[in-house]
Amino acid sequence: MWNYLWPVLVVIGANTFYNIAAKSTPQNVNSFASLVVTYLVAALLAMVLFFITSPNKNLMSEFSKINWTSIVFGIAIVALEFGYINLYRAGWKVSVGSLVTNIGLACVLLIVGVLLYKEVISLRQMIGMAICAVGLILISK
Repeated sequence: MWNYLWPVLVVIGANTFYNIAAKSTPQNVNSFASLVVTYLVAALLAMVLFFITSPNKNLMSEFSKINWTSIVFGIAIVALEFGYINLYRAGWKVSVGSLVTNIGLACVLLIVGVLLYKEVISLRQMIGMAICAVGLILISK
């Protein structure tokens, strides 16, 4: 059970600080300058954690195993963070902006799951998507 639960807790905790940081990014700083610092810190932390957790400690060997997903992941993360910074700069409340984007994401990922991964959507999930759509309309007003 713990192996199933701890990643959820990490995502919730990290997303909490993520949204606080995005909302607190100064208005007068260029978003991309801020993201340069963000990624320098992230790269340093990732490298330290690699050497702590990897039994072989050969970073170049690991780089040779990387495929297109790391590049797309990097592009997606920059777009995500740029979007969140500007979402909050546009005036969204932290309590609403994140909720709206995450509900929208959940609905899109249900469709992606069906189209790309051959997952099956149950009637319960379809009803949930409809309720989410109504909720998005209500919360965005």
